[in-house]
This record gives sequence, C-alpha cells and structure tokens, in this order.
Amino acid sequence: MTDLQTDIPIPPQALKAIQQAIEAALTHQGQPPDAALSLRITDDAALQALNRDYLGIDAPTDVLSFPAGETDPESGRPYLGDIAISYPCARRQAERGGHAVEHELQLLAVHGVLHLLGHDHAAAQDKARMWQAQAEILAAIGCPLSPP
Repeated sequence: MTDLQTDIPIPPQALKAIQQAIEAALTHQGQPPDAALSLRITDDAALQALNRDYLGIDAPTDVLSFPAGETDPESGRPYLGDIAISYPCARRQAERGGHAVEHELQLLAVHGVLHLLGHDHAAAQDKARMWQAQAEILAAIGCPLSPP
C-alpha cells in the first residue's frame, strides 16, 4: 500500500505510472503485498530542504529515500519508509533525455523503493546489483529507461 501525496499538480497518468513502478519494484524484491510506504511528489525547494536537513547537502536533488523498516502499529503491516521526488527535476531530466516524464518518474520511484529495501550504489558491486534490479523492474513494466 502506497500513501501517495502530491504538493504540486501532476498529470493523473503520472500518478498511475508511479504506482505501477512501485508495485513492480515491491513484487520484484519479494516484499509482502501489504508492505506500506509513503511517496511525496513535491518541488525542488522541498527536496533541497530535505537534502540539507537530513544529509547535510544544501542542493536540490531528484529523489530521496528514508528507510524505516518498521511495523505500522495501527495496521501491523511492514512500513518500509518514505520517498520524496521533485517533479520539476524529473520533468527537466526527462526533457534532457528526450523521454516522457512518466518514465522518468518510474525510474525515480523504483530507485527510491530499492533504497528503502537496503540497496545502495556507493560501492561498485552494490551499484551493479542495484542497477540490474532497476533495469529488470523497468523492463517488466515496459519503461524504456535503464539506469545510467
């Protein structure tokens, strides 16, 4: 179950694309169907504030993940954590890449989910494993993008 919040208006098809990507990522990673997470679609200023406050980097970014790995006390479901995506950043990246913003949002959502589940790309071996998972998930949903 995804709690999807938007601070700024985005097209309805973008929300559907994001939800599809999240569900595919959770399935690919063998997560229980009742696993929950929150995803916030917002702007560059909000991502910059989160990046500054939690990571000490005073700059905007495209996606941030905050793993929880807890159980929701109200529902008893696994709560994986929170993801924030900058829609303006995703739109710029899509324009630069010459592809649909929905595909960029899918890539960012999958990337965020994988971080919630413990994937990282700091070390070469971990990066290769994470990029492989991203590529498999994106291919499964028909997204033409692949990790860098």
